[in-house]
Amino acid sequence: MAGCAFQRTCLTHPACSIQIAVRSHQQGPLHASAGKSPWVKTKRHCPAGMGTQLVPARVPCPSPRASRALAFQAPHPSWSPLSHSDVTFVVGQEQQKVFAHRCVLACRCQAFQGMLGQGPAGSEDSPSSIPPPGPFILGNVQPEVFLAVIEFLYTNSVTLNSHIALEVLTSSVEYGLQDLCKLCVKFIKDTLSVEQVCEALQAVVRTQGFHELSDVVLAWVLRSDRLAVDELDLVQAVREWAHVSSAVLERPVPEVAALPVRELRLPLLAPSELVTLESHNQRDLLIPVESIAAAWRSHALRKGSGVPSRLCRPRRGTRPRDHHRHLDPHAK
Repeated sequence: MAGCAFQRTCLTHPACSIQIAVRSHQQGPLHASAGKSPWVKTKRHCPAGMGTQLVPARVPCPSPRASRALAFQAPHPSWSPLSHSDVTFVVGQEQQKVFAHRCVLACRCQAFQGMLGQGPAGSEDSPSSIPPPGPFILGNVQPEVFLAVIEFLYTNSVTLNSHIALEVLTSSVEYGLQDLCKLCVKFIKDTLSVEQVCEALQAVVRTQGFHELSDVVLAWVLRSDRLAVDELDLVQAVREWAHVSSAVLERPVPEVAALPVRELRLPLLAPSELVTLESHNQRDLLIPVESIAAAWRSHALRKGSGVPSRLCRPRRGTRPRDHHRHLDPHAK
């Protein structure tokens, strides 16, 4: 197989850059060298049975994202091995082009083999035996996430950060890449923080799995200031959750929702939204009348009088409303 190269930042020394050349297994084990950096000769599992050799490069690389961009995004000069790339992906809403090699992706990932391959065995004479020409449109994935998957397929390693780790984990499951999944899980466990937990939980709010949460867990989620969801959307999500739980548990909606409803920050809603909320509430009595009355009282008195202070704090995703300045105890 002809060599193919791309840039990747040294994890030990982020200021330097190395060029990764994929070569045939006959060319020996992996060697690493980056100037005077203390690299150690080592071996690793090689993708698709190929050996790998790390060769020093003289191009500075400021970040992992930039390093992958040099490899798979930028136009390649005639001397670059990636000038022989034979498949193009158009990724994300930005329609960012990503270049790669069919043989590498197909050998490493069964999902890509199905996408890029020549059709089922025994159909050599059929039109389906001709590989789809592409480009392949992947509009529902972030470019940085897809580049992380491609990086893993070429190097059997991946550069992660807290912003993309969860989405890369999701992609690893979708593409059936168990080793990448393990790397993502390890990274998340090693870097776990309150912020990451909240990001993971708020992602659940937008899925069917949200309906399977217990009332105790849901209440705990709703206590967070870090949820990037507006309060009106949370009220609707809790209403849907309560109706599903009511049907499953065969208990009244107000009963199953008693604990989570206490954590809804109704004073954050505008008067017009409270009017609509009262109208909907007459159908299922999801929210106690006392809670709605307390929200109206905070509007009348222009402060969170008689309401727990946590219910007056905007969340990360709360849309600004005119009356919020009156709820802020530090506002003048």
